[in-house]
Amino acid sequence: MIDEMERDRAVKARHRQMWALGSYAAVAAEVIPELGATLVRAAGVGPGDRVLDVAAGTGNAAIPAALAGADVVASDLTPELLEIGQALAAERGARLEWQQADAEALPYADGEFDRVLSCVGVMFAPRHQAGADELVRVCRPGGTIGLVSWTPEGFIGQMFATMKPYAPPPPPGAQPPPLWGSEDHVRALLGDRVTDVVTRRQAVTVDRFASPETFRDFFKAHYGPTIAAYRAIAGDPERVAALDQDLADLARRHLEAGAMRWEYLLVTARRRG
Repeated sequence: MIDEMERDRAVKARHRQMWALGSYAAVAAEVIPELGATLVRAAGVGPGDRVLDVAAGTGNAAIPAALAGADVVASDLTPELLEIGQALAAERGARLEWQQADAEALPYADGEFDRVLSCVGVMFAPRHQAGADELVRVCRPGGTIGLVSWTPEGFIGQMFATMKPYAPPPPPGAQPPPLWGSEDHVRALLGDRVTDVVTRRQAVTVDRFASPETFRDFFKAHYGPTIAAYRAIAGDPERVAALDQDLADLARRHLEAGAMRWEYLLVTARRRG
């Protein structure tokens, strides 16, 4: 048991370090700024709601929820992201709490929140069922769970598939993040503890990148998982060149008239009473 706990702490430490690499704030603000507000609207967040944003990052959903009048807690495993989020919230006049927390072991009471959200966040917790169990546990009976996750078939899902041969191996028991973008997978994770499940495949239009190489270089510099993949092969120039080519080719297949459409799955569900 002690060995298992030590392994888990090591996994979480590597996870924190990965997301602290580069600047996820730039990705959230410059590439997918509207995703959080889309989730907040879909989940029906309004004044007086007690809201938890799980794996909140820099507050892409938490800040819009606070601006909608909710009482919000933004939780994330990576304190560097929370610090950036605090500064962004102050700039926008949003008041909310920021707390370091593990999505697989949230430090909140059962049924503490009216609405529990995660915008491309909890999908990156390695043990999907543990993350889903916590989402349900901290949501009050009759409350709403709202999720946005990249789909396996969409651009970001395909980007992770492209990086997989180059990236460090995942920890034992970890599941691929884009599985959260599969309707069947999410329904199985939440099970019969929820009702009124609504799933919608939508896409965010990304017009930030003028060329495939611009996309690749931006993610190479700013996105933690991409930076980690490059670090894993830094001593092999041929593999670095191959990943450079693969990521540019992926973007080239999706880039049309200066824009890409990145598919995601939007899920809302109500916790059974």
